[in-house]
Amino acid sequence: MALDRLGSSLYEAIKKIFRASIVDEAAVKELVRDIQRALLQADVNVQLVLNISKRIEERALKEKVPPGISRREHVVKVVYEELTRFLGEKSVPIKIVPGKRNVLMLVGIQGSGKTTAAAKLARYFQKRGFKPALVCADTYRPGAYAQLQQLANRINVPLYGDLKEKNPVKIALEGLKLFKDKDVVIVDTAGRHKEERELIKEMKMLEKRVKPDEIMLVVDGTIGQQAMVQAKAFNKATPIGSILVTKLDGSARGGGALSAVAATGAPIKFIGTGEKIDDIEPFVPSRFVGRLLGMGDLETLLEKVREAQVKVPEKKAKAILSGKFTLTDMYEQFEAMKGMGPFRKLLKMIPGMSYNIPEDMLAMAEDRLEKWRVMIQSMTSEEKENPKIFNASRIRRVARGSGTSEKEVKELLKQYSMMRRMIKMLRKKKKLPFLGKGMPFGFK
Repeated sequence: MALDRLGSSLYEAIKKIFRASIVDEAAVKELVRDIQRALLQADVNVQLVLNISKRIEERALKEKVPPGISRREHVVKVVYEELTRFLGEKSVPIKIVPGKRNVLMLVGIQGSGKTTAAAKLARYFQKRGFKPALVCADTYRPGAYAQLQQLANRINVPLYGDLKEKNPVKIALEGLKLFKDKDVVIVDTAGRHKEERELIKEMKMLEKRVKPDEIMLVVDGTIGQQAMVQAKAFNKATPIGSILVTKLDGSARGGGALSAVAATGAPIKFIGTGEKIDDIEPFVPSRFVGRLLGMGDLETLLEKVREAQVKVPEKKAKAILSGKFTLTDMYEQFEAMKGMGPFRKLLKMIPGMSYNIPEDMLAMAEDRLEKWRVMIQSMTSEEKENPKIFNASRIRRVARGSGTSEKEVKELLKQYSMMRRMIKMLRKKKKLPFLGKGMPFGFK
């Protein structure tokens, strides 16, 4: 992942400061050079890099160290604050007014990932208890409706479009008539080529007729510094605009796109962090920088946990807490973890874990979890509810059915036994923090 490279470079620069025997002027200047190199490699504008490095150096060397912290901690604090300031400082949350229909219109250059972003936003609102709907007002790109329909079906969100109609305004207005009872209606419009004036012209025409509550410009993160041109034109054209930066997982230029957009003053509200429909998150500069520097992001992690938590009936919860923890329960926890996203992304949100675990170990852990899920799927209901009945022939059958080895099945059963014992032991000691509301086991 491209931003991982930026993050690991910044993390290594910070680590040098913590390892230094003394944090003097030479150590600070070396840190600044490392930060400059990392940002330039991420396609950040040269002038912006010079500005931020100058501020870091001045503050780190001239500011009085606050009481209670060391100089090295103060230097890290300065880096964190300046990078956060550089990316917009404050987050601008999207406003969804309860009790009314909120209309969000997406615009963007062709190929920016706008249609996928529309479905991701619908999924984002759906997971937060809203009733979203989608309208395909793209009358230019062949296959736009089919693509959005496929995504909408996957997340069970209603979609309106008309393949025979060539007027996007008519389609948008018909969609709004149809979705009067929805909380959020997301209108996907046609992408334009590199001519920003045409994009702005259509946006203004649609805005006049559709009267959206918010217009969101979708910017392709892979275009780097060129994102500034689009963001500037958009920010000037509409007072109700916001930005969604896509494809931040697949290009070395993601840092350039983010910084270029932030420099225009246009509010970045969302970022796309992967290809899956759930790979979207609100852009909070402080959290984003925290992850880049290896400080983690516990708020986002807890939010993902709450979204993915398994709701367990009270009777079943009591049985589990008394030690009657079955392989079915274990499988449900694996499913919940899978719903939270890739294992490596979750680890990045835990302070101190971001860049300390080798990639091959992360891949091995993800592979093992996936194998365990398939093994449990290959078991009979009786085996899942009462794993004590497993013998050599049952283990052999599960291994064949799941495409794994007998040794791997035995390892799963061993892990299950350990989890079961741990739950009983912690229950006795009344130390079961992870069995409360909002935590991985999410019992109600």
